[in-house]
Amino acid sequence: MSDSVKYYPAYWGGKKLAYPYVPPESPKFADSVVAGNLIFVSGCQGQNDETVRVETDVFEEQMVIALDKVRRAMEEAGSSMDNVIKTMILLKNLEDYPRMRRTELEYYQKYAPRLVEEPPASTFMVVGLAKPEFLVEIDVIGVVSRD
Repeated sequence: MSDSVKYYPAYWGGKKLAYPYVPPESPKFADSVVAGNLIFVSGCQGQNDETVRVETDVFEEQMVIALDKVRRAMEEAGSSMDNVIKTMILLKNLEDYPRMRRTELEYYQKYAPRLVEEPPASTFMVVGLAKPEFLVEIDVIGVVSRD
């Protein structure tokens, strides 16, 4: 591992998602990876990482849980939500698109006011997600510093 790359591991139920908790042939799981000034945040969804369960079937609630995970990962990497520059949002149902954008805007107003005026580049796709109860998943690219 290069000195310029830092992994921030993911945890489920208090256990790090890496060997020995994940079989050696499985990939290493990370909430985020920092390479230089770039932060890559992956796979944030509406699952409670402490109980390892999806505890709500309300789209907006899963979206906020996923955005909270993004915010935590950005802060853990020494940055903030204001430094998100690209999002990829995966939806289970196209009908959730208006709710996704409304929830995203409300979240930015509260936690990332800069993104209200300067929104990140964004892609969304309708796909089958990893678990049937997942309604949304978010991947993000951010920067540690805009300087």
